[in-house]
Amino acid sequence: MRRRSLLATPLLAAPLLAAPRLARAQEGWPTRPVTMIVPWAPGGSNDVTARLFSPQFEARLGQPFLVDNRPGGGGSVGMGAAMRARPDGQTLFVSSASNHVFHPLVSGEMNYDVREAFHGMAMWVDVPNVVAVHPSLPVRNVPELIAHIRGMRGGMSFGSSGVGSSNHLAGELFRMRTGLDMTHVPYRGGGPVLSDLIAGTIQLAFMNLPTVIPPAEAGRVRVIAVCTAERVALRPDLPTVSEGGVPDYAVRSWTGLFAPRGTPPQIVERMSAVSKEVMEAPAMQGRLRDLGSESIWMDAPTTDRFVREEYARWAPIIRAAGIKIE
Repeated sequence: MRRRSLLATPLLAAPLLAAPRLARAQEGWPTRPVTMIVPWAPGGSNDVTARLFSPQFEARLGQPFLVDNRPGGGGSVGMGAAMRARPDGQTLFVSSASNHVFHPLVSGEMNYDVREAFHGMAMWVDVPNVVAVHPSLPVRNVPELIAHIRGMRGGMSFGSSGVGSSNHLAGELFRMRTGLDMTHVPYRGGGPVLSDLIAGTIQLAFMNLPTVIPPAEAGRVRVIAVCTAERVALRPDLPTVSEGGVPDYAVRSWTGLFAPRGTPPQIVERMSAVSKEVMEAPAMQGRLRDLGSESIWMDAPTTDRFVREEYARWAPIIRAAGIKIE
C-alpha cells in the first residue's frame, strides 16, 4: 500500500486491536468526548499523529477523542487554549518541540512558563525535520542548494510551519551556519506550507518528514536532506545537513501528550499507560514508521524531565544565535 493511501484509508480510523475497555482512572472519567487540542493546522505531522492515536484511545476508554486544530502564533494560540481549559481530563494537548520549547524560548509574548503550565502525560514520537524544495529548483543536495542561494541576488525565502517552530529554527540555523541571505516565511502549520511548496509559491521549506512523504513519492516536492544528527531509518538514502557541509547542525522534533496543570494524577497516569499500550501494538509501530516517525514513548514523569532538559539544551544556543521574536 502506498503511503499516500495509508493516510487516506478508512483503516486509519479503526481500532488497531479489539482492546477491552480499561478500568477508568477517575470515577466516571471520561463521561463525555475528550478534546485533544492540536496547535497547528490540519495536515501537519502533529495533526496526523493525533488522528492516528484518537480512535485507539476511544476504543480503550469508551469515549470519542476529538482532534481540535487551533493554529496560530507558532503554536501559542492552541497552547493558550489548552492551558486555560478546566483541568478535569476532558481537554488534552498534543504538543511538540516547536511550541513547547522553541517558540517559548524565542518569543517575548508569552506570560507563562510552559514547563509549569502543563503535566506531561506521554512522549509519543520523534519526528525528523527535512530540507524540501520545489522540483523546478535545480538542486539535489545541500552543497548545490548553498551554491544556488549564493548566486541569487537578494537571497532566497524559506517556509516553515510557524514562527518559533522546529522547522523555523532548522531554517534559521541553516542560515546562520552557512551565512546565506535567507528570509523566513511563516505559515500556520505544515499543511499550508506544503500546499505553497507544491504550487511553487515558495521553492524552499524546512518541514517534518511525515508531512512531505506522500508528495515526495509523487514527485511533487524533492527532499534533499534530513536535519537530524544521523540519517533516519525510513530514508537512509537521505544525507544529513551536516554531511552536506554544514558543521554543528542538528534539530530534533517530537510529539507528545500533555494536560493542563492540576489535572488529577490518576488521569495523567491512565493516559500515560494507554499511550504505551497503543504504541506497543505492532500495527501502530508499522504505521508510525511508514509515516517517518520513530516511537520514543516516555511515561509522565520522564516526559516532564525531558521537556526541562530540552529547555536547558536549547536556551543557550538560541541566545547565542540571537533568535528573538518580539
